[in-house]
Amino acid sequence: MTISDRTVAIIGAGNIGSRLAANFAAGGQDYLLAGRDQAAARKLAADLDGHAEAVSVDQAIERADVLVFAVWFDDFKQLIAQYGDRLVGKVIVDPSNAVGPDGAGGFRKVIGEQESSGQLLAGLLPAGARLVKAFGTLSAGSLSAAAWRDPERAVQFYAADDDGAGDLVADLIRAGGYEPVRVGGLDQSIRIEMLGDLHEYGTLGRVVTKTEALKAISQ
Repeated sequence: MTISDRTVAIIGAGNIGSRLAANFAAGGQDYLLAGRDQAAARKLAADLDGHAEAVSVDQAIERADVLVFAVWFDDFKQLIAQYGDRLVGKVIVDPSNAVGPDGAGGFRKVIGEQESSGQLLAGLLPAGARLVKAFGTLSAGSLSAAAWRDPERAVQFYAADDDGAGDLVADLIRAGGYEPVRVGGLDQSIRIEMLGDLHEYGTLGRVVTKTEALKAISQ
């Protein structure tokens, strides 16, 4: 199965969700678009050439096979608690970064320094729901600006324990104008979260190509 055989939904129409929505539409990917502000979701969908169908969060959870939760870390936890077993059998994509302002113009983690938001969220999901860490390695601005680069596409890193779920998200990364590069299982997801060594706001510090990405992973 490829991503074209599955129903995709983005939940969240904020900075990251809106950029992903635009990138997917540019790649011809059809999807459901939901958010707590349904009027904002409908307005965004209306500008995406018919590729996005605005729905409620309940409808997105019910209909989608692959759910991109483009929301804050705490909101993500609330969605898992609210929908529980309705997430069984679905691929859950996690772009979240568990950070907040540090009071000095930068960011600090709001979880333990050695903790990963991807691993924490995966541990909250019911058995049978498969989490893939993806789409959180770049800032919202870079997510828009670096899509569909030519001749060599920019990279989006992802981490997955389940090969099938990872392959579907790799297809979705390509649909959004990027080259997917897997860093490993979810035990590696901390590397692609903010302040991690493979994040734009971490040691890597920039958008990279596949050659550069593979070199960075091996260091």
